[in-house]
Amino acid sequence: MMDKEKLRKADIFSGGVIVLFGVWIISQAIQMPMKDSWGGVQNVWYVSPALFPLLVGAMITLLGALLVRKALQTVGRKGLMDVLHWLGSSDLVHYLKTPAVFRFYAMTILFFSFVFLNIPRIDFFLCAILFLIVFITMFYFDDDALLKKLLCFYLIGTIVFLAFFSLGLSETLEASLPYSGDWLTLVFIIAYCIYVWTLIRSVPPLRKKYRTALILAVVAPFTIGPIFKYFLLVPMPTEGVVVAALDALWYWDF
Repeated sequence: MMDKEKLRKADIFSGGVIVLFGVWIISQAIQMPMKDSWGGVQNVWYVSPALFPLLVGAMITLLGALLVRKALQTVGRKGLMDVLHWLGSSDLVHYLKTPAVFRFYAMTILFFSFVFLNIPRIDFFLCAILFLIVFITMFYFDDDALLKKLLCFYLIGTIVFLAFFSLGLSETLEASLPYSGDWLTLVFIIAYCIYVWTLIRSVPPLRKKYRTALILAVVAPFTIGPIFKYFLLVPMPTEGVVVAALDALWYWDF
């Protein structure tokens, strides 16, 4: 376990990151309208939707600043200089390559791509399957070397998706190939599964985990999704080729 002084030095860095995150939330919240007119009625500032994120951002900034202040009181100016020296040294580069940090990279890339790239553009069922199969194989295998390889493969696929949507290729292909983004996702899922198999096929315990990952990644979305879609009548975030096929089956639309 780290001693108290090292923990307080780490608090200087983490507290600074928390402060920056809080300031970012505030900067986004102040872009929301504080007053507006709806149907000729002028809304007052205290019903603005910006108030809650402003409050959250301010509290996060305050708590981060208090964490930095407490850490500085413990380690003093010398501790601050040590942290600044560490941030500019080769030790930081070495730390950024540690397995724990790579797991953080994997979590960040996976969740950001899932929320901001895939969900708004790709059929929800395919999004869920892709997310689950990548998430489970990355962390359930509990192998740092495999995690790095899988992360690199997934990152390449994410870059391809970014180029595909940012260049407008999905709209261009839509006339000749409906749901082109969904088909690309399906190809990537299959390619990822094949790549994982080539890495773990010679390790029996990992083969068993891989089968479990595949079952969970497919069964979970197709168990929960139809309940929300057809029984609770909650539309999926993005409805594409899989939802179209399920609609045809559910309403027997042939």
